[in-house]
Amino acid sequence: MYNVQEIAPAIYWVGGTDKRLERFENMFPLPQGVAYNSYLIMDEKIALMDTVDSAISAQFLENIEHVLGGRTLDYLVVGHMEPDHCANIEELLRRYPELKIVGNKKTFQFMEQFYSFSKPDNYLIVKEGEELSLGEHTLRFMMAPFVHWPEVMFTYEVSKKILFSADAFGCFGSLSGNIFSDQTDFDGVYLEESRRYYSNIVGKYGPQVQNVLKKVAKQDIEMICPLHGPVWRENLSYILDRYQKWSAYQPEKRGVVLVYASMYGNTENVMNLIASKLSAKGVQDIRMYDVSKTHPSYIISDAWKFSHLVFGSPTYNLGLYHGMQALLHEMASLNLQNRKVSLVGNYTWANAAVREMTEILESMKKIEFVGEPFEINSALKPEQLPELDQLVEAIYASLNADAAEAAAAGAGATV
Repeated sequence: MYNVQEIAPAIYWVGGTDKRLERFENMFPLPQGVAYNSYLIMDEKIALMDTVDSAISAQFLENIEHVLGGRTLDYLVVGHMEPDHCANIEELLRRYPELKIVGNKKTFQFMEQFYSFSKPDNYLIVKEGEELSLGEHTLRFMMAPFVHWPEVMFTYEVSKKILFSADAFGCFGSLSGNIFSDQTDFDGVYLEESRRYYSNIVGKYGPQVQNVLKKVAKQDIEMICPLHGPVWRENLSYILDRYQKWSAYQPEKRGVVLVYASMYGNTENVMNLIASKLSAKGVQDIRMYDVSKTHPSYIISDAWKFSHLVFGSPTYNLGLYHGMQALLHEMASLNLQNRKVSLVGNYTWANAAVREMTEILESMKKIEFVGEPFEINSALKPEQLPELDQLVEAIYASLNADAAEAAAAGAGATV
């Protein structure tokens, strides 16, 4: 049965949700599933904004047929060529042979890489700033390369001031009837998943996101329609401000994330002591993760949120513990930067963990090491507690310095 919602006069959400999918891109856990958004603009000419994943094709095609009411589909605008948004292009061409597919040059290169059909007579190649009139509605195209693929394109509908933003401003998590962010407890339901989505999917491309945010700022926008997650029609500055901060690699909050690997609990014990000592000093909202138990996407999301990170790991096979090595390499590949970092190492006969963690972190931008690395030989000894206290004090002092700097900046802004 069709399931559509009108999001603005003559503009319909025709997407769907998949609550059964367990991993996004077969990699990232989806405890609440995922939404695939698509939008249909009814006018003298009818335009569909992207398609959906093959998992919900039947629902999607039924939705389109219902809204069309016997009319034909004139345009399909392809904002992003990833298969979770373009899996139905060939089926739409079969149903609507005169359909014009709108995209940029790179769009069609990728389309013919993914699929076996080639329909150049159906292709309409557009460039930055070009417009397409549907009648009362006008579509203006805005290139957004590497947000997060090179062919990505935003579309701005001029009359209703709607930005169709491809994967930008999206999030993990399915929709449950309420398709607008203001209909939900966004902070409680979607914010963490928005950050996890951004940091792991788009996070590598902060400079490119900054560039497209400058383009977006020049438009008068009243609604943002992403391809995943809720639609934004109120308080747009909320999500725009977060994208500004995330893409500039600025922490949202002063605080500490402790991440550790521990085979027999000795490294974990040190990390627990650090956390307890910081808590005793008044540090709040401390996060702790075991790399062997927590999917790295959740750790990376909190690394994007907080200002200070503490990594603890044993040496393993004359190198770095595999889970910690993988996490740090992933953080480096995602271009995480501008963080304060402290290190804890553990070794029995070969000392490599701190050295290898340092090498990876030094390859990243704007990483400041706080305190001297703290190392134990197999297990913590009482005589090492003063040294551990020094590390805790260094972290605490760094947090306070950041707080003082932020307060000074805030005071300066109000002058």
